[in-house]
Amino acid sequence: MSGPRARVEKAETEAAEWHARLGATRVSPETIEAFFAWRKDPANADAYRRVETVWTDTAGLGRDPEIAQALEAALGRKPVKGRRDRVTAGLWGLAAVGAAAVLAFGGWVWMEGRSVYSTAVGEQRLVQLADGSSVRLDTGSRLRVRFDGDRRLIDLEQGQALFTVAHDTSRPFVVVAGEARVTAVGTVFDVRREAGEVRVTLVSGAVDVAGEAGRGERRMRAGQQARVRDAEVRTTAVDVAAETSWAEGRVVFRDTPLKAAVAEVNRYLTDKIELDAPALEDEAVNGVFETGDREAFVSAAAAGLGLRASAGPDGAVRLSPEK
Repeated sequence: MSGPRARVEKAETEAAEWHARLGATRVSPETIEAFFAWRKDPANADAYRRVETVWTDTAGLGRDPEIAQALEAALGRKPVKGRRDRVTAGLWGLAAVGAAAVLAFGGWVWMEGRSVYSTAVGEQRLVQLADGSSVRLDTGSRLRVRFDGDRRLIDLEQGQALFTVAHDTSRPFVVVAGEARVTAVGTVFDVRREAGEVRVTLVSGAVDVAGEAGRGERRMRAGQQARVRDAEVRTTAVDVAAETSWAEGRVVFRDTPLKAAVAEVNRYLTDKIELDAPALEDEAVNGVFETGDREAFVSAAAAGLGLRASAGPDGAVRLSPEK
């Protein structure tokens, strides 16, 4: 069947699938870009809006046992005792079409029901904004969203975030991180806020980056990284895949000083690595590690640089030279 109803049902099924994919623990920039390409079709955009509407209207009712039974019935399943709390978070499959399928996946995506979003140490989170843009927050990050009639303003208060911006020439997308200001219309870029400095990495499109009070503004090209400190903006070419690998749950080191590598790994750990090897702090480290995998990094560093791993205080592990 290829009539209008069949096309609508196909779009609704795909919309539910996108909700599930975007709610995964790790979502690559390529997946996010593919989502926006799919959403360009008006029928798909309408289907996705129905997903958002149904979830927004019912999100607060997921723990009501009667609602739980109604949703189970809509999915053609019998209610299971003790299962009502799974209505908003469970994955029921993709066979059901329409509102029931929409509800099944609604709990997997952060919708813009509040203005402040944050992650704990070791956590990452995908936030879907009302304009169709998305933000992936890295470990220990916090941002505030403020949309009004003529601009979309994001304040990155701490940490790191990857922004995939929905194109809208009438409303620039502005990210403020300390004294740095990044302005985009439709693009993909990464912003990392550190003590005294902000790093902006451009994946695709173009952005304008400025320092304190709008000084030193520069137009960035894809493949560049800007380092912003006070009024100074310095741009260099970088390996974008390596700089944004955190969004896929990896950290990439290429001739990275050991001290800097340890600091990067520690961003994802509650039980830290303590480096007690002053003479080796500048030794180059190379490798790819899963974020949060302390054991793999410690093992590689110990074997490659002649270090000894020992227990430190409060669950930490200490790296020191072998005696």
